[in-house]
Amino acid sequence: MAGPATSTNPPAIKSRIGAILRATSGNFLEQFDFFLFGFYAAAIGKAFFPSTNETASLLNTFGVFWLGALMRPVGAIVLGAYIDRIGRRQGLIVTLGIMAIGTVVIAFCPSYATIGIAAPVIVLIGRLLQGFSAGVELGGVSVYLAEISTPGNRGFYTSFQSSSQQVAIFVASILGYLLSEVMPADTVAAWGWRIPFFVGCLIIPLIFVLRRTLEETPAFLAMKKHPTASEVFASALANWRIVILGMMIAILTTTTFYFVTVYTPTFGKTVLKLSTQDALLVTLLVAVTNFFWNPVGGALSDRIGRKPVLIVIACLSLATAYPALHWLVAAPTFGKLLAVEMMFSFYFGVYSGTMLGALVEIVPAHVRTTCFSLAFALAAALFGTFTPFASTWLIERTGDKASPGFWLMFAALLGIIAASTVYRGGGKAVPTYDAVAEPAAGH
Repeated sequence: MAGPATSTNPPAIKSRIGAILRATSGNFLEQFDFFLFGFYAAAIGKAFFPSTNETASLLNTFGVFWLGALMRPVGAIVLGAYIDRIGRRQGLIVTLGIMAIGTVVIAFCPSYATIGIAAPVIVLIGRLLQGFSAGVELGGVSVYLAEISTPGNRGFYTSFQSSSQQVAIFVASILGYLLSEVMPADTVAAWGWRIPFFVGCLIIPLIFVLRRTLEETPAFLAMKKHPTASEVFASALANWRIVILGMMIAILTTTTFYFVTVYTPTFGKTVLKLSTQDALLVTLLVAVTNFFWNPVGGALSDRIGRKPVLIVIACLSLATAYPALHWLVAAPTFGKLLAVEMMFSFYFGVYSGTMLGALVEIVPAHVRTTCFSLAFALAAALFGTFTPFASTWLIERTGDKASPGFWLMFAALLGIIAASTVYRGGGKAVPTYDAVAEPAAGH
């Protein structure tokens, strides 16, 4: 297969700021809905998975949340191959369409009381569609941002993929907070929780308009030949080692993110017994700090290297995750929850901003979207989106409200091992992908 080669003067991106906004707009819809599903897990459980046991209902809801995420690796392979073959722009439009369908399905699905067993089946289908699309959304956007970045600023550019998701968390938190202020809790639990989902549906047309005006990256246009789907699959399989290492590096990002955003509202309300307003306000502030720390991490790693940032943050998380949660659950207050979440937000933001740039760099260029997406999708599916379920299960089985800290420590340990392996030669990543599977003129 002929590899990427520079063509004669490929068109340049007209406006990098505009390109960043257009590319990351789809992340808003993805994360907006993911957050809402987690925050309203109890209400969704009662609507679609009724049970006399509240914990069982919650586990069913988080179980569907996780099952949807298991479609991420499938989406990463199928849609990743499509994007590597057809182009970044067209691929990101397709992923948005699939995500939009899943969002509409969940927002308008009748309850179990209305249509019976069909309700949880329909919700599961909606989640599967969302997971399939999300499997390549982050990878596709990250690769796009990396390919339009200026020299020496790849980490800073790719960090805006994650930063953009925090805008969705911020908006969703505000909507949830306002809803809890103007509606009785029973009304919100009965049907009010659907309102933010309807808002997400109304935003879909605007995001489509933004995505349709997205320009193709010069790097993709410069390739003389693009790999076929079978070539992409073969190369991704040949490079399984770097995919697994990339997954291990990304695990700390995904577990910490889903803990501080999707699970924290439930943790605050059902475990710590704080008010809905307190839990939402903490989540809102976390979204603000997440937005700030991501580009800081990306820019820092551009200056001092990816390895030291990844290792230091992972070590800090390993050492402090359980002690911090143990201190919090001993006497829960709004202030203590905020302090712990701010610490985790710092870990997540700086690590994530670094991880995105690192993951783009360590995978082969000609199958960059597929391998990046597959690595991150596996991390999100097997670990990140499993965090709410794992946390609920750990607390139920151990009786220790701080036990989710062990899950975060495990993620940090895997990150240390993987980063040390990938960067075993020092500050630069040691190529671990299959050179035979890569085109001679490629990465």
